[in-house]
This record gives sequence, structure tokens and C-alpha cells, in this order.
Amino acid sequence: MKIACCIKRVPDSETRVKIGSDGKRLDEAGVKFVLNPYDEFAVEEGLRRGEVTVVCLGPAAAQETIRTALAMGADRGVLLQTDAGPPPVDGFVTAQAIAAELKGGGWDLILFGKMAIDDYNQQVGPMVAELLGLPCVTAVAHLDIEGNKGVAEREIEGGIEVVEFPLPAVLTADKGLNEPRYPALKGIMAAKKKPLEVKPVQLASGGIEVIALTPPPERKEGKIVGEGAAAVPELVRLLREEAKVL
Repeated sequence: MKIACCIKRVPDSETRVKIGSDGKRLDEAGVKFVLNPYDEFAVEEGLRRGEVTVVCLGPAAAQETIRTALAMGADRGVLLQTDAGPPPVDGFVTAQAIAAELKGGGWDLILFGKMAIDDYNQQVGPMVAELLGLPCVTAVAHLDIEGNKGVAEREIEGGIEVVEFPLPAVLTADKGLNEPRYPALKGIMAAKKKPLEVKPVQLASGGIEVIALTPPPERKEGKIVGEGAAAVPELVRLLREEAKVL
């Protein structure tokens, strides 16, 4: 199968981030960036099923993210390079650039992660499917493909939804679809020699703008009201009079 895996460079969830001086984007100084965790499931699924091309929209530094996927076993990478300003916040702008790259590529499957952990929008995969006129199944937790047809399972509240679809198709991968492999030293060394094509792209302005980023309010310090059963009356009073939850 000929498979495209679309990935994103995101801040590591364990990295402490700061808001930049303009108040509209993150200060990237000292921030560790990684392959979006949900995209790891997409890459792993692609590796199990065929020849994988990794596509990423981002700055020049995103080549490192693509190399991670290549080290996992992907065959080649394409960076749609956008160094003019911050990454687009409008998912449709991202989808347009990716769809333009994938159009006419003869793909059997186009895979995305269910969402990116930096924006949680879950938009780009379905938008690319619509732009390419392909069927789309989101948040796939189990997948079977035979011939030109596939069956996907999606975890929904209270049960499992089973979806049948024809190929080619766009799928977004959920946690549990597989267990992504860790790049071995051999894969890391091989990734340095695999083809990675850089294509500068110009993005549309989009219809969404970040007005401001603000950190969450600091949590108030806790209060110790006593120990054991003797503290219960005071605790109840505080919950009733101060916290007003009783």
C-alpha cells in the first residue's frame, strides 16, 4: 500500500512553556519539541501496512521531527516549510496546504493522528479528506483492511462504532490502535540517509487570529484545618461558608 502519514511538531507535554513577548505565541527558547504523540499511532499503522511517506507542515526545525518518523521506519519525508511567522492557527489553512501536496499522489491511505496535543482541534484530517473528496473515519481504535475495503472501530460513549469504508480513504488514529515502536540506533542512523524533500509554501491568511495567550490562574495555597475526626466540623464549616460547595 502507498501511504501518506501527516505529522506535526509540537511542544513536549512535560516542557514548561512561557508566553512570548508579543502575548500571542509561545516563547520557544528552551522548549523541547517532539513528534505529536497521536501521530505516532498513525506512523506505526502505516509502517505495518506499506510504504510510508511522512508529510509535515512547519518550520525548518520540523526536519528533526520528520527524522524521528524516518527512524521509526518511514521511507521518505516531505517538509512543507513555513518560516514566515508562527504556525497557522486556522486548521483550514493547514488542510489546504497538505491537500495540495497530497492531491494526485495515488495514495491508498492518508493517516493523521486524532488530534495535535498543542491545540486539540481534531480538524485537519477531516478537512483534508473533504478537500480531496475522500471518505474519512476519525479516532480509529482498530483497523482491518482487505482488498479495497476497510473496517474501522471507533470508541464512543457507551460502546464501539463499526464503520466500513472504501479505499482510498483518510483515517485519524486514536490511542490504542497499536503500540508505536521506539526508533532503534540502526533506524536512527538509517534515517540520516533517507530522502527528505523541503518545499517552501505560502499560506493563506486564514480566518482565525490569536488575540492573546494567558496562563491559567495560580491555584490558591491549601489550608490544613486539623487532624483526624476533630477536624471534621471545621472542614464542614469552611466548605459551607468559604468554598460554598455544601
